[in-house]
Amino acid sequence: MSPHSYRFGIEEEYFLADAESRGTPDRSLKAFHDAAGAALPEIGRELLECQIEACTPPSDSFGEARETLAHHRATLARIGREHGVLVFAAGTHPVAAWARQVATQGERYTGILADVGLAGRRSLICGMHVHVEVPDPHTRVDLMNRLLPFQPILLALSASSPFWQGQPTGLAAYRLSAFGELPRTGLPELFADRAAYERYVRIMTRAGSIADASFLWWSLRPSIKFPTLELRIADSCTRVEDAITIAALYRCLVRCTVRRPDLNAGLDGVSRALAQENLWRAQHGGTKAEMIDEASEKAVPFAVALDDLLALIREDAEALGCVDEIEGARRIVHDGTSAERQIAVFDGARTEGRNPLTAVVDWLADTTRDDD
Repeated sequence: MSPHSYRFGIEEEYFLADAESRGTPDRSLKAFHDAAGAALPEIGRELLECQIEACTPPSDSFGEARETLAHHRATLARIGREHGVLVFAAGTHPVAAWARQVATQGERYTGILADVGLAGRRSLICGMHVHVEVPDPHTRVDLMNRLLPFQPILLALSASSPFWQGQPTGLAAYRLSAFGELPRTGLPELFADRAAYERYVRIMTRAGSIADASFLWWSLRPSIKFPTLELRIADSCTRVEDAITIAALYRCLVRCTVRRPDLNAGLDGVSRALAQENLWRAQHGGTKAEMIDEASEKAVPFAVALDDLLALIREDAEALGCVDEIEGARRIVHDGTSAERQIAVFDGARTEGRNPLTAVVDWLADTTRDDD
């Protein structure tokens, strides 16, 4: 029997901005969405009209995934130019006001807004999701538990949401704060076993709280469509290479956790609380944050936590042929996250007397389209 390939797929959400105002378009975007859907069958809609989603097919090649993401971005940018629209990847829209947004028409979206009210309309955010296929889907709840402590590092590397409603937030990844207004978000609960998770879903469904498990919007969850464990913690990555790096890290972590049943076994409430604290640190400081190490009971620099993670998954990266991709995490730390770069563009434009938020949106659109 050949080794399990841990096939993966990446879902990216993008914002749409008016090419003149840089805010969200105040006109119908139907023509843009129709053209995008005709050019890219893998394109989908999101909760708000100013968003669009693109997915890669299942693959075991990061080269293929990189080419697909680049093609999606280039195609959407071209269609955007034809419709006076900028397309960019970031966790939050630097300029847009949530109160002006129009919801996407459709039964699912209408139902969500009916359930969550104003919090849904305020959900002006974009994320990146990574699906990884596991050898035995029945083990996904256990894997979800044991992968929980690694999520803050992945968020920090993806941080791309330092602005909200036209204001600097003081955070590197504000997206999670906005998303947290919705129910069933954030870190998943720790479930004793698969049966406990299924009991929870059954009760929630029978009680009318959710239609199915796809309405559990946790940062990590078993997919109901595919035999995968879906990572949902990451901000939408402005640079293609950042998206590939985070997908590679997660894919290797899944393989490592399958390979080592002892890894993070027996996590408890303290473990989850510490992961939650690390998540806040990542939100606030990105890769400048210190991470709490439960074993040593000390806070360590992000670079140390990253070194430990890369050493942990080195064997898995070699087996999956993605050593270069995971090493991209060091590049992100060295060059700066999208959030850091956005803030630098903002400060530079303000010093030069230019509109700083316009400069940020332009940088986001240019970098999303061309990662070179």
